Amino acid sequence: MTRTKTMLQYFLAHRNVTQELIKKIAEDNYDYKPTPTSMSAQELSSHIVTSFFNLAATAKRGDTSAFAENREDSPNILTLAEQYTENTKDLLATFSDEEFDRVVDLTNLFGMKLSGRQLLQLAMDHEIHHKGALFVYVRALGHTELPMFIQRV
Repeated sequence: MTRTKTMLQYFLAHRNVTQELIKKIAEDNYDYKPTPTSMSAQELSSHIVTSFFNLAATAKRGDTSAFAENREDSPNILTLAEQYTENTKDLLATFSDEEFDRVVDLTNLFGMKLSGRQLLQLAMDHEIHHKGALFVYVRALGHTELPMFIQRV
């Protein structure tokens, strides 16, 4: 299996679960925060899906310009998640071996240089980290039927 297909499957194994959790958040709970300093459910969901795309776009382009772009965000977090998931899938499907191996200078953002592969792994780790928090939010909102943390693709 190619690195591109492997990354795409790994992404979807986690993103499908993230989207299942987002589906459980009703619009009247978008402002829910477990603590006053936490992101709201809407902010956390948006952060998860947009951050992965921006990190993947950075790996693809070889620069950090993706973080400076303003995108139209849907107020509905499920619609936003679906849009960003499709965009991220399309982007990941186009990665070449050269882009996985190319080193991107991220010293201004992260204080280091990372290869495209390392940057995509950072994006996955970031999503997994915040998805764990999203499980807590959804559980605190009263949902007891929750998906497994990863899904077979």
